[in-house]
Amino acid sequence: MTLLYTSDPERGRIWREIFAAEASDIGFFDASQPHDPATIRYLAAWAPSAELIAGLPNLEILFSIGAGIDQFDMNALPPHIRVVRMIEPGIAAGMVEYATMAALALHRNLIDYREAQKDARWAPIKLKSAGERRIGVMGLGNLGQAVLKALAPFGFPLSGWSRSPRAMEGVTCHAGEAALPDFLAACDILICLLPLTDETRGILCRKTLSLLPRGAALVNVGRGGHLVEQDLLSLLDEAHLSGAVLDVTDPEPLPADHPFWAHPRIILTPHVASMTRADSAARALIANIRRHQAGAPIEGEVARGRGY
Repeated sequence: MTLLYTSDPERGRIWREIFAAEASDIGFFDASQPHDPATIRYLAAWAPSAELIAGLPNLEILFSIGAGIDQFDMNALPPHIRVVRMIEPGIAAGMVEYATMAALALHRNLIDYREAQKDARWAPIKLKSAGERRIGVMGLGNLGQAVLKALAPFGFPLSGWSRSPRAMEGVTCHAGEAALPDFLAACDILICLLPLTDETRGILCRKTLSLLPRGAALVNVGRGGHLVEQDLLSLLDEAHLSGAVLDVTDPEPLPADHPFWAHPRIILTPHVASMTRADSAARALIANIRRHQAGAPIEGEVARGRGY
């Protein structure tokens, strides 16, 4: 039972200490340490090379060190290797904080007040109650559900959309492509938390974003590949959309001359909405390895055919 870790060295140091103290029966190696590739059953990595995978003949599980798995070339992975995304409390907590911040900033017209401040204008905007501002979340996995639960106490009417049917108390849930127009038409603030797959790439485009009510706003905390950038810019400039909070882009980082940097209706952050906490992630990984040893279902395992 040996794990190979190939990511950030500082996180690797913390993981090694936790494995030694709490799971000493599981061998832990990072890429700098001599190890026998034939003994490696588990790999924890962000974007492992095909050469690395090919050099681990007994690899059984590839663990992502983050919540996403779109950085993996799934077609290049041997079919017997199971893929698991990271589910740990720090990721959900960070996403809840960021999505709540973004939704409240848009709800309370922070973009308008930022622009007024630049111009030294004292320009109060009539307050709209939370009960009058509808928020919808695309993607009803662990993160989407956590965000909706956090927003519920404010009194926003809440809805959600996913590929397959879900149910949440206090949330109007929609499922499937046919339900997407009705979902979008009822979103004054749209939060994207979808996984990035072939089916969801480019889903935030003129066709879909135009279905939002005039004056609606977007929060993208999924992946940059979900968004067709020029379509967003056009809809902002046409005033169909009133603003956007973007934590993910394609590419990352953006080039210095990209129009997102200076656009007055965009708040841009450098993919910081949610970060894996080293200590809780190590313990989540140990728990999943224990599940595998016991023949129990693994938390966060990806259905290879769906991509999430």
